[in-house]
Amino acid sequence: MLAGVLPASRHFARAIVMPNLVPPVVTGAQARAYRERILAALPDGQDFRPLMTLYLTEETDPADMAAAAADGLVAAVKLYPAGATTNSASGVHSVRKVMPVLERMAEVGLPLCVHGEVTDAEVDIFDREAAFVDRVLAPLRAELPELRIVMEHVTTAEGVHFVRSAHGVAGTLTVHHLILNRNDLLVGGVRPHYYCLPVLKRERHRLALLAAATGGDGRFFLGTDSAPHARSAKEAACGCAGVFSAPVALACLAHVFEMEGALDRLEGFASLNGPAFYGLPPNEERVTLERSPGAVALPAEVATGAGPVVVFDPGFPLHWRVVERKEP
Repeated sequence: MLAGVLPASRHFARAIVMPNLVPPVVTGAQARAYRERILAALPDGQDFRPLMTLYLTEETDPADMAAAAADGLVAAVKLYPAGATTNSASGVHSVRKVMPVLERMAEVGLPLCVHGEVTDAEVDIFDREAAFVDRVLAPLRAELPELRIVMEHVTTAEGVHFVRSAHGVAGTLTVHHLILNRNDLLVGGVRPHYYCLPVLKRERHRLALLAAATGGDGRFFLGTDSAPHARSAKEAACGCAGVFSAPVALACLAHVFEMEGALDRLEGFASLNGPAFYGLPPNEERVTLERSPGAVALPAEVATGAGPVVVFDPGFPLHWRVVERKEP
């Protein structure tokens, strides 16, 4: 899978790499080994810098985390509530149990990336993000205001409001959540390649995300959450959650920003706001997007050794494409 999807992600020169493997990437040594596997799988000539993360567990060693941060090995630590998404069984049951790690992260300036959903059985899946903001994020922000937090793949108006109102907090937005709502997932038949976690929400939430992405607020930036699963794992009785958008992400974003009259803000959202929050310099090289009068043919799937992976289909013709060269 890794060898198959890396070339399909060539429009991106770096990415925050998620640690929810089996087994998860918990220690600095495991993050280093994973980074080496990624770099070894890169095709010749492809420029890509993996920004590694550690998977936060209730046994995470604060000293190991701090050492990995000091070495420049990891860019963040990822909090998965146990059971919230793919391979999250080793995640956190109680934030109280990981406070020593979070306090050390605040000391060394390492951001916490959050999958913001509660997993209580009594909470409806469409309400899990809003409940997480109220129960977990707001109290954590009040108790540890020095900790820098990225609320990843925000999907609700409540999440957008929290990012806007909390100091030291940023939010990432996915391509598919900017384009789709839950009707796209469910009306006229279940579309497994639109199934993701956090799940798609109502149209009012999508509009809130769209305003955040295109409004020029530097606290919001692109996080594709591009998640490859073989077609057989998606089109199944119990299908995997995840949307693979990397090959078409920039073309989709150009369409979205053009429709909103905000093409001048696309570069900030996709390429500048994220590095600024993480304390990284912007990439010097650029990609060029080109608009065609006719619809552009885009790949329907990517072949991998683990099976074909279906590429995100926005449901409308795309007229933008990335020119396959880099300009200084």
